[in-house]
Amino acid sequence: MNINFFEIIDIASLLFLAYGLIILTGYVFLAIFSLFELRDYKRKHNFKDEVALLQSSHLPKISVLAPAYNEEANVIENVKSLLTLDYPSFEIVIINDGSSDNTLRALVSTFDLFLDDMIYFNHVSTQKVRGVYSSRNKAYKNLKIIDKENGGKADALNTGINCCNHDIVCCIDVDCILERDALLKLVKPFLNNTKKVIASGGIIRVANSCIIEDGRIIEVRLPDTFIARAQILEYFRAFLMGRMAWSRVDGLLLISGAFGMFDKKIVIEAGGYNHNTVGEDMELLVRMRRLMREQKIPYTVSFVPDPLCWTEVPQSWKVLHRQRNRWTRGTIETLDLHKKMIFNPKYGVLGLLSTPYWMFFEWLAPIIEFFGILFLIFMVIFGQLNWYVFLIFFGVIYSFSILFSITALFFEEFSFQQYKKPKYMIRLLRTALLEPILYHPFVMWAAVKGNIDLIRGKTTWGKMTRTGLSNPTKTKP
Repeated sequence: MNINFFEIIDIASLLFLAYGLIILTGYVFLAIFSLFELRDYKRKHNFKDEVALLQSSHLPKISVLAPAYNEEANVIENVKSLLTLDYPSFEIVIINDGSSDNTLRALVSTFDLFLDDMIYFNHVSTQKVRGVYSSRNKAYKNLKIIDKENGGKADALNTGINCCNHDIVCCIDVDCILERDALLKLVKPFLNNTKKVIASGGIIRVANSCIIEDGRIIEVRLPDTFIARAQILEYFRAFLMGRMAWSRVDGLLLISGAFGMFDKKIVIEAGGYNHNTVGEDMELLVRMRRLMREQKIPYTVSFVPDPLCWTEVPQSWKVLHRQRNRWTRGTIETLDLHKKMIFNPKYGVLGLLSTPYWMFFEWLAPIIEFFGILFLIFMVIFGQLNWYVFLIFFGVIYSFSILFSITALFFEEFSFQQYKKPKYMIRLLRTALLEPILYHPFVMWAAVKGNIDLIRGKTTWGKMTRTGLSNPTKTKP
C-alpha cells in the first residue's frame, strides 16, 4: 500500500492531536480526584487532634536525617530550627558529607560536641564514617553529628539510616525550613491506617522572598521574580492537583527528597538509597513499593497536603535548567531500573496506571512536544499549515493551561490560603497568563536536554547555586 507525503502529514497531525487530548483528559481526572482528596483531608483533620497527640506518650520516635555538604553559612541556624520542632520524642542526625569548609568545626564549637564511641550497624554499604559526635549540653541531647567521607546525598542518607536510633526516619534537606508541627502531621498516616504505611510525604512550598526569623517563616510573601512565581504555580499543580490525586488511588511514585518520612526497616530491606542515580528519592520509593507487592504484603503510601516544608527554588534560568535536567535523568533512570513493572498487572495500580503514566506523560511528553514543534515548523516551511485550524487549537491549549493553573490557585484558596493578600493572587494570575509562553517552553527544553545528557553518559547533579533565604527587610552585613 502506497502512502503519499500528504497522508503522512495527516497521520502525524492526528497522532499529535490524539496524544494532546489524552493528556488533557488525564489532567481533568487528576483535578477531580485531588478535589475529593483535599475535601476528605480537611474533614478528617483538625487542630484539637494535634494537641491531643502532642500530649500522648505513645507516639513513635522519629530520627530526622539531614545531609550537609559545605553548609557552613547556614547549618547552625538550620539545626537550631530543627531542635525546636514540636514533637515529644525525636533525634536530629546531621550527616557531614565530607565538607571542605568549616561545617563540622562550626557544629562542634556551637553545640559543644565530643567524639562518641557509639555502636552502629552497617545495614547499607556507605563511605567510611570518620566519627560520630554527641553534645555535652543536655539541651542538645537529641542532636547527633556524623562526619564521613564524601559520597553524595544518597550515601549520606544511608549513613544516617545506619547510625540513627529510631524506627521511623524523616529525610530532609538541611536548608529547608520546617513548620513546627511538621513531624506531628507527617507521622499521622503511620498511626491511623489499617494497612502498613511504608512512607509519607508532604507538600513543598516556595520560601523565596518570605520573611524568615530564627529558622521560621514569619510572613509568607510572593517572590519578586517571574521565574520563582512560575514555580509556585508549578508546585501547586504538582502537589495539590497531582500527588493528591495519586494518593487518592494509592499510586504515588514520588515523595520529594526535601521532606519525606519512611519506615526504616523497609528502607533497609529494600537496600537504602541508590547512589548510582540522580533521582534517588523517586527510585527508593518505587523500589520499596515493588518490594512490598512482590512479598504480597498489604501496604500504602500517604501524602499530607499541609504546607509543612519550605524551600528556596532556583532564581536563575541557568540553575533551573540544571535542576530540571537532573529531574528528567532521574525519572528515566528509575523507569529503566523498574521497567518490569510497566503494564504488569502483578503490581496493581503501579503497574497498570502509575508507571505507564510516568513513562508517557512525564518522560515522553517533553520529547513529543519538542517534535511537535519541529513538525509545526516543517508544515510552515512547506506551506501545509492551516492557520485557521492552528489558531483554534493553540487557543484551546493555551486556555486550558491557564484554566489548569487557576484551578490550582482555587485549590490553594480552598485548602490552606498561604497567600492571603489579594494583590498576591492577582500577580499569580498574571503569571499564569505568561507561564505557558515563557516558562513552559524552557522547562520542556531542559527535559529534552536531560534525555540527551543521559544518552551521552552524564551522571553529575550539576551545581545548584542558591541565593540564600533571609529576611528581606533586613540589610545583609
